[in-house]
Amino acid sequence: MKEISTSAITAAVAQLCLTACCHLPKDMCAALAKASTVEPSPLGRQILAQLVENAHIAAQETMPICQDTGLAIIFADIGQDVHITGGDFTEAVNAGVRKGYVDGYLRKSSVAEPLFERNNTGDNTPAVLHVRIVPGDALRLRLAPKGAGSENKSVLKMLVPADGLEGVRQTVLDAVQAAGPNACPPMLVGVGLGGNMELACLLAKRACARDLNSVNEDPRYAALEKDLLQLINKTGIGPQGLGGLTTALAVHVEWAPTHIASLPVAVNINCHAARHAEIVL
Repeated sequence: MKEISTSAITAAVAQLCLTACCHLPKDMCAALAKASTVEPSPLGRQILAQLVENAHIAAQETMPICQDTGLAIIFADIGQDVHITGGDFTEAVNAGVRKGYVDGYLRKSSVAEPLFERNNTGDNTPAVLHVRIVPGDALRLRLAPKGAGSENKSVLKMLVPADGLEGVRQTVLDAVQAAGPNACPPMLVGVGLGGNMELACLLAKRACARDLNSVNEDPRYAALEKDLLQLINKTGIGPQGLGGLTTALAVHVEWAPTHIASLPVAVNINCHAARHAEIVL
């Protein structure tokens, strides 16, 4: 059995915070650069070029890509042959977020209670932590900071099977059009299908955190991803909502078995700063 200390987890999470907030993944940078050469709107091309420049400056200066450094969303896959030593796993993760956001001078965006006092926690904790137990002796941590501008445009719709493919398409399109410029396009759109209400949302969040160029392994859902991307880019929303064909860079779909009477659809949108970083311990 492999032992992993909580101190190693804390150090890893702290580094992930800085990496994710300051370094846009290379595939996103490449996609923005490519889009800036093919976007027909002159204003759209200018915006896309500015987004590329912003990402380069952020990486060079180790400065946040966006002022909204978001809540720390962490996907943890813990190998069943891993023994975590030295303390509580969740607290180790939160200690890493605390260290990363405080020492890295990242904006603290978490409030301790959602409705009444809404006092800032001062250190961006607690993290939103999703844990799976998986085969093996490794611990995989993927951190995906998520800002409110795009997160606030999330949608959950409980369709019925009779709504079918057209119902899914319409739900995604309606979500994107309602988001418009407020989600800072070009977007990365995550779609969760099936499960129940909470699982569909988690699937959409996982879809949003996938690498840009990843494709669903099921060819039917891979075709759906491509279809939805084409439909979204026909809306004309364009870069920053100012018109054009580059409304989204990718659509990712994740699915799960569901109830015979249900067809849950969740849509989670990432802005152009589709940030994530990963480490395996």
